[in-house]
Amino acid sequence: MPTTALRQIQRPLVVASGRAHPELAQDVAKELGVDLLPVSAYDFANTETYVRFSESIRGADIFLLQSHTAPINQWIMEHLLMVDAAKRASAHTITAVAPFLGYARQDKKGRGREPISARLMTDMLRTAGADRLMSVDLHTAQIQGFFDGPVDHLWAMPILVDYVRTRVDVENVTVVSPDAGRIRVAEIWASKLGGGPLAFVHKTRDVTRPNQAVANRVVGDVEGKDCVLVDDLIDTGGTIAEAVKVIMAAGARSVTVAATHGVLSGPAPQRLADCGATEIVVTDTLPIEASKRFDSLTVLSIAPLIATAIKEVFTDGSVTSLFDGNA
Repeated sequence: MPTTALRQIQRPLVVASGRAHPELAQDVAKELGVDLLPVSAYDFANTETYVRFSESIRGADIFLLQSHTAPINQWIMEHLLMVDAAKRASAHTITAVAPFLGYARQDKKGRGREPISARLMTDMLRTAGADRLMSVDLHTAQIQGFFDGPVDHLWAMPILVDYVRTRVDVENVTVVSPDAGRIRVAEIWASKLGGGPLAFVHKTRDVTRPNQAVANRVVGDVEGKDCVLVDDLIDTGGTIAEAVKVIMAAGARSVTVAATHGVLSGPAPQRLADCGATEIVVTDTLPIEASKRFDSLTVLSIAPLIATAIKEVFTDGSVTSLFDGNA
């Protein structure tokens, strides 16, 4: 084949999804104007997982989308098998798209003889054959360094900020961090909402008891303010619900909660519905079934962000504005 003909070869863009959150994958594909690759996936009687792509992906740039929701270990394993199948099917490049990356909160050793599970996650994806990792609002930015390859760390903040700006009085906003460790994120939020004051909730946590923290008091002036409490995820809702109550007790006029990932485990929906927040705003990086939804919950679509990132990666464009929070 002549050299000029080789230069004219265009590699196909392929998007495929596991079974964890097919609705999001369909929305992403729609934004991109492509059809999802048909995937055959099922479980054997002993709970082993089987996956197979129903069409050829030889030479394709494939983006494998799977949110690591409950049952999280099952969907992680399915994601790994999809990556391995793509590698063995001679895909040109393989990008593992995990809008919510499992085990991301276990990114360091808090005590002796513990694993660093987030590092293990990225190692498994890389070993399976992923060339690139794409995720939204990792629990800590350092996880980007765990994966031995390019990482697109997307921020949902622009989507959340644009919505919240329409729901609060920006002249009277105080942005509140749920703990001192996320003050930097709160600062960015404050700058995008007009440069108002900051506050944070002082809390204590027992590392031997998972999903439990105690909100003690608010550090900063929230009296008479419309407060925006920002976090990366809401799991059981205990920390956020208590933080809302502490902020309201300190004299806030209202509290709006904004978080990227709505894990909403166990008692979270009831806790959030009863905590006194005006509105709880999350994105659909994770599926939120009808039984977990309540009147004050708003779910925003993350599909446009992911689709834009996939398009930029595929066309060798720039995704910087999507993962540095300055979009």
